[in-house]
Amino acid sequence: QVQLVESGGGLVQPGGSLRLSCAASGSIFSIYAMSWYRQAPGKQRELVAAITSGGSTNYADSVKGRFTISRDNAKNTVYLQMNSLKPEDTAVYYCNARRTIATMTMDYWGQGTQVTVSS
Repeated sequence: QVQLVESGGGLVQPGGSLRLSCAASGSIFSIYAMSWYRQAPGKQRELVAAITSGGSTNYADSVKGRFTISRDNAKNTVYLQMNSLKPEDTAVYYCNARRTIATMTMDYWGQGTQVTVSS
């Protein structure tokens, strides 16, 4: 079992920056692939960025060059640095931890943190 707690959301003007944090507890953090998803009103949840246990990253095209995902295994925390924010980045952002063993995949989710980009 993994418990995830996000923080760092809020209201920011277009062009501004925010850093989201996701603190994990309850298991060995370093073995999990970590991701950030977001869900805007009336839309499906979408993958924003992911980082493997080995540190490889991938990003949605819409955030490439603006967002950076990183992890600190010593602190059991994954981060999402968001720069040059746009109104369309407004959403609830969720942290996800995933571990796959053979054919079994275990997914854990945080409660979400609201990000609002508006002038």
